Order: sequence, then C-alpha cells, then structure tokens
Amino acid sequence: MVIKAGYELSIEVPQPTTVVLALGIHPSRQHTLLKRDFVESYPPAPFDEFIDGFGNRCTRFVLQPGATTFRSIGLVRDGGVPNGRPYGARQHEVSELPPEVLQFLYGSRYCETDLLSQAAWDLFGWTQGGFDRVQAICDWVNANVQFGYQHARNTRTAFEAFNERRGVCRDFAHLSVALCRAMNIPARFVNGYLGDIGIAPNPSPMDFNAWFEAYLDGQWHTFDARHNQPRIGRIDIAKGRDAADVAMITTFGPHRLNSFLVWTEQVA
Repeated sequence: MVIKAGYELSIEVPQPTTVVLALGIHPSRQHTLLKRDFVESYPPAPFDEFIDGFGNRCTRFVLQPGATTFRSIGLVRDGGVPNGRPYGARQHEVSELPPEVLQFLYGSRYCETDLLSQAAWDLFGWTQGGFDRVQAICDWVNANVQFGYQHARNTRTAFEAFNERRGVCRDFAHLSVALCRAMNIPARFVNGYLGDIGIAPNPSPMDFNAWFEAYLDGQWHTFDARHNQPRIGRIDIAKGRDAADVAMITTFGPHRLNSFLVWTEQVA
C-alpha cells in the first residue's frame, strides 16, 4: 500500500519572524518513504533542518512580513495492516528501565502525574501490570471522555480532561499518558497522520491525529484511547513528553493562521 501524506498551511506575520515547523515524517519511517516530504515555502524563505532532542525532524524558517504558505507531500510505503496489540507484554520495574526512558515517567507540562496518581491507582490498581493495564486505561478514557472538535482547547491538561470529561484526540492521549506514568509505565505523546483507511470515511475535514506509546517488554508500543482499535496507515510525525515538546508550529513573534489543510490517503 502507498499512502500520500501532506499538508498546506498559511501564516501571516507583521515583522521578520523565526518559525519552527515540527512536521516532518518521523525518522523511524524514513526507510518507508518513496517520496521524501520536503517542506516548501511560498514565497521562498531561508531555512535549515535539524533533529531536535526527542529525535524529531524540524525545519526553521525566517519569514518576512506578510503571508507565507508551507506545503509538503510525501509518499509512504505501508504494510496495509492495522497496528498490532502487544498482548502479554510485561511491565518493567522502574529499577530496570533504560535511563533514557525514565523521563517518560515524570510529570510534564500537560501531564500532571502528581494530581492524577491517586485516581490512577484507585481505578487501575486491580489490573495486571503491562499490556492489560495500559489497555484498561485506554478503555476507561475512551468510555468516559466525550470526543468533539467543539471541545478543543490548546491549554487543556490531562487533569482538566479528567475532570471535564471531554476533549479532542490530544486530550485523550495526554490523559492516557498521565495515567500510565502515575502507574509507573513510561508513556510518550505522538502526533501524526491517520487517514480513513479501512474504515467508513469521516465527513469532517482531515486533521493531524494524536495517540501515545507505552514502553513494555523492552520496546515502545502504540496505543490510541481516542479510537481504541488498531488502525491502518498510522504515520508518526513527532514524539515527546507531551504536546509542548511536539508543537507543530512555533513562532517567535505574533502570527495569524490563515489556512490549514491536511491530507492522508491511499493512492494507486
């Protein structure tokens, strides 16, 4: 299967402004690219590319006053099968975790493990550690948080999502991450492309998606409390402790977002 994945967005700045985009397909998927997703700007602007501290592909531009459009299209080879579920994967003792994984146990900007610790143990302390526990968290978040684009708020934290019981995919991911960490399971936030492949088409405009990964049995495994089922065609873009680490657009100065389009679809 080949998937076309890309975006087009336009922002306007009133003064010379540096902008960082964290929208390149993740290096872990580079070997599957049939066409690399270079980002182009119109009008052309000077840029440099780099890998950030979490291993994500970023591009830094210096924009002049006015509107700039960014566009990127990649072709990705995909196996065409849903992401697996790691049944039976065990939970590590904290003492045996690799040092680089420990940071994904700590509280972060949007994932307040200290505020959710008691609730996590009250809700999931009875579960078997490992896959069963992470899946129980996904099941609970999916059943108890109402999804709706009208509920989007870019400052909502995991604790607020827990109390408000509503949100969008990033809130589902943040709450799941925080609950996993509160139970000593390393978890990290992921955003990426997820099209309507293998399911009934969704009439809503295409957008980026958020899910999370849990570290079990010596590796990272994909979980998604929003959809709560294996899906075909996930394409990772960026990974970090939470959304603050993987902001898609960071501008060092005022800006206005004029337009935003995302597409991800199977092609012949």
